[in-house]
Amino acid sequence: MDAADVATIGSTRRHGFIGRTFVRSASEHIMSQTTFAKTPPVFFQRLREVTEAYFKENNLRKTGNSRLYWKTAILLTALVGLYVLLVFFTPSSTLIALGLCALLGLVVASVGFNVMHDGAHGSYSRRKWVNEVMGHSLNLLGGSVHFWKLKHNVNHHTFTNIEGMDDDIDIKPWVRVHEGQPKHWFHRFQHIYGLLLYGLTYLLWIFYNDLKKYFTGKIADNTRMKPMDREQHIIFWITKVAYVSIFLLLPMYFAGVVPTLVGYGVMVFVTGLFIAVVFQLAHVVEHAEFVIPAVEGGNIESEWAVHQVATTANFATRNKMWNWLFGGLNFQVEHHLFPKISHVHYPELNKRLKEVCAEFNIKYREFPTLRSALWSHLVHLRHVGTMA
Repeated sequence: MDAADVATIGSTRRHGFIGRTFVRSASEHIMSQTTFAKTPPVFFQRLREVTEAYFKENNLRKTGNSRLYWKTAILLTALVGLYVLLVFFTPSSTLIALGLCALLGLVVASVGFNVMHDGAHGSYSRRKWVNEVMGHSLNLLGGSVHFWKLKHNVNHHTFTNIEGMDDDIDIKPWVRVHEGQPKHWFHRFQHIYGLLLYGLTYLLWIFYNDLKKYFTGKIADNTRMKPMDREQHIIFWITKVAYVSIFLLLPMYFAGVVPTLVGYGVMVFVTGLFIAVVFQLAHVVEHAEFVIPAVEGGNIESEWAVHQVATTANFATRNKMWNWLFGGLNFQVEHHLFPKISHVHYPELNKRLKEVCAEFNIKYREFPTLRSALWSHLVHLRHVGTMA
């Protein structure tokens, strides 16, 4: 699926089209019958009007700008520099080496947040080939941009927090994120062990989830994808082998097996922790809504744009450091409403979209700090883990 397919997310769904109709016309991957409300999309029209006015008044493109390009250069330089230092000039101090591995894990996550994410959404550049290159940075970091576009750009952005369709809320059986998921005795402790578990998600994503999708042909429980073509098969396996060679085999040769496994474990734990926490704070917090279709083909009572605001939350939007590292993903409301707009524009859109939500009396969730959002997430996990 091309990242440009997602460009029509708002314009198609705001008319209340059936999810299946929308996705087949765009990418022919989703086999869902979920329907959003067919009421006139007055709310989303107003959001678009305000957004378009901002870009027109300031004579700006919706894609990335020099700030994003400089950030890309800094992050990729840091990524390569840390890798070379750790593999070819391994510090003699174990603590320093492990600290650098942790820093590398943070840089890997930030490359994903800033470079890959905008590229895969087609918002990094107005040039399609640039978006493709930036999107494929995920493959060099162990993932698959092909599967990412299906599970994230289509499934997650269309069916946000809808059980059986949004793969991003499927952490079963280890974490129960809403009442509609099966409950196990250990869920009463999930607010305690959750963060440790999140650190394993990147490793599972690379070596289990992608392979599961590959061999089952399913992106989520209720979502099948069309067969991959020859080029997609080749890219998938070549980049998986390249990742293992670059991040495991080559370091083992130069630095040793045990140091590599320990250092790699630290790196992927930090990467997984940051990626999982950013997502969880955006969608799995107190009062965020979840939808459990009674049967396949259930109706969503609200229009698509209202659903996006109801299932999403912002956090720490005034913290410049988190804004820089997280690639604007702490502005999750803005991102879900306008995924084709680069994250560098979200801070300016934030106050404008808030005003529109207030105008329509629609609850706009935003936590002032990372700490407050994290606390809300843990409280939510405790509540869901203890209730029947």
